[in-house]
Amino acid sequence: MSNPVELKEGRNQLFSDPDADAARQFFRQKSRAMVNKVTTVREAVKTLLKDGDYIAIGGFGANRIPTAVLHEIARQGKKNLAFAGHTSTHDMQILVGGGCIDRLDIAYIIGLEARGLSPSSRRAVESGNIKLTEWTNATLSWRLKAAAMGLSFLPARNILGTDTFNYSAAKEILCPFTGQKYAAYPALYPDFAAIHVHECDVYGNARVLGASVSDQDLARASKRVVLTTERIIPNDEIRHTPHATFIPFWCVDAVVEVPFGSYPGNMPYEYFSDEEHLREWLTVEKDPEEFRKFYRKQILDTKDFYEYLELNGGIERILKLRAIENLVANNKEK
Repeated sequence: MSNPVELKEGRNQLFSDPDADAARQFFRQKSRAMVNKVTTVREAVKTLLKDGDYIAIGGFGANRIPTAVLHEIARQGKKNLAFAGHTSTHDMQILVGGGCIDRLDIAYIIGLEARGLSPSSRRAVESGNIKLTEWTNATLSWRLKAAAMGLSFLPARNILGTDTFNYSAAKEILCPFTGQKYAAYPALYPDFAAIHVHECDVYGNARVLGASVSDQDLARASKRVVLTTERIIPNDEIRHTPHATFIPFWCVDAVVEVPFGSYPGNMPYEYFSDEEHLREWLTVEKDPEEFRKFYRKQILDTKDFYEYLELNGGIERILKLRAIENLVANNKEK
């Protein structure tokens, strides 16, 4: 008689409920009506996000991020949020600066890629005030994929035998067909997601250019979804090329037109990232007191995203960043 296989599990906390039936019950009651969903950033955050929720942010790094929503979360003083640190850079900086999160699923959160590490994000993580559970970029993508599929988990092998598994909330399972060992990744059903898109109609049928990452799965997995968009386009245009729709209206709860809404991040084919402003963040973060002053001036004391934009150069700055992005895009096409 063969010895039973020892199955391990990660030692850290699972911050969200992977119950597919519970999620299905929620989505069953959610309206899928094709109605005008245009609102303001302030109203969307006020009505769709509450303290203690689990949130996830679309985009990749500092690319195509919903900056206006992130600022508003901080302005409204939302607290005790759990956060999916999937491919998070500037969004992590904003949420940490506002003291908004206390639970964190980690994949990529502190580095701003080639720009360097965020001192404030690092202090927040090292302080012990935020509960941490580790994953990988791929693993968090698959957790969202499981939720988008209406499942409670998906199996894979990528972190078996690693410390990442040890500090995750994954569990080893045996394949019922082969007896082989897999890691089971629990589905991730965020309470709230914010995604910035290139264009959408008033109903929430959205188009995205460039890297899409996991945003399609994120929209399907999340209980409440806010889209900010560079521009609102007629529904006739959506119907003319339906295959270009990346996120369908029935996933979306609110639509907000926010031109330049990814600033200071990059919006592919629209405007380049403001590298000077992002460097300013990284520099001022080294001193916690100076960072508090900077954060208050930039976000908490501005009434909305457009006042923040004016504070940092306004449309003139955006036109310069647009020229850089056009140059980059043209070089890629050659």
